[in-house]
Amino acid sequence: MKRLFLCLLFLVVFQISGNAQSAYELPESVKKILFLGNSITWSGEYVDYIETYFRAVKPEYSLEFINAGLPSETVSGLSEPNHADGKFPRPDLHERLSRVLTAIEPDLVIACYGMNDGIYLPFDETRFGKFKEGIVWLHDEVVKQGIPIIHATPPVFDERKGAAYANVLDIYSDWLISKRYTSNWDVIDIHWPMRKYLEGKRLTDAAFVLAEDGVHPGSTGHWLMAKEILLFLGEQAVSSANSIEEALSSFQNVDKLLSLVSERQEILRNAWLTYIGHQRPGLPKGLPIDEAKEKVVAIDREIAELLN
Repeated sequence: MKRLFLCLLFLVVFQISGNAQSAYELPESVKKILFLGNSITWSGEYVDYIETYFRAVKPEYSLEFINAGLPSETVSGLSEPNHADGKFPRPDLHERLSRVLTAIEPDLVIACYGMNDGIYLPFDETRFGKFKEGIVWLHDEVVKQGIPIIHATPPVFDERKGAAYANVLDIYSDWLISKRYTSNWDVIDIHWPMRKYLEGKRLTDAAFVLAEDGVHPGSTGHWLMAKEILLFLGEQAVSSANSIEEALSSFQNVDKLLSLVSERQEILRNAWLTYIGHQRPGLPKGLPIDEAKEKVVAIDREIAELLN
């Protein structure tokens, strides 16, 4: 009976959270979009997909997508006692947010946190409270500078790697979704669509995974993230696409375009993180920011030629 109740509850929650997303109309003033998050954002594939789509379909927007994600980062300020085999504690967004916003001066922030914030332990009210406090702090710090912010729920954690932590991210995601109604926040739900996709695939392929390690999604998972963000931004044309290639099937040289965008993103991400500074060891050192911007000018010309 308990199992039946939980199944019904899941279906109700998904129907409420998954279908309630409405399109966000990008103001004309938005030219620079900053992505904040942990290693999933840092790896950048979903950001690459979003930029590739806008360059191909909406070039008139002239949007700049800046990835300032940082591996291992949290908004909760929590860290495991022996994180990274004791080499370093998890970096905390509190330490660098002010510098990020000052240096980049974004017109819009899209933030995706939660995966690391429960530090991979079963649900605990104190840890949950730290996550909520951190997200509210992030929201308020951005908004008080006159910058709109869109929150994204964390990607799904594969329950085969730990059912208890998968449940933690379910709870964290539902709380974020509730902020749409309790605080009038803009929230993109990527968690439940990813969970639905994963469970649907496993009905026919029991070995299917979105993330080999349960945390970091592969290309399919990153596309699911990008797709939900694009849908939230009003791009309904991607609703049935299973990949960026399908979404841009009417365009030639999509693979080349994506490759150029990815190269450009990596150069600028590394440059910005080095310029701003952070407390996460082991990352590649970026070029000086002016040199990085000059280097991507040639890539921009290649992209323009490809699209023309």
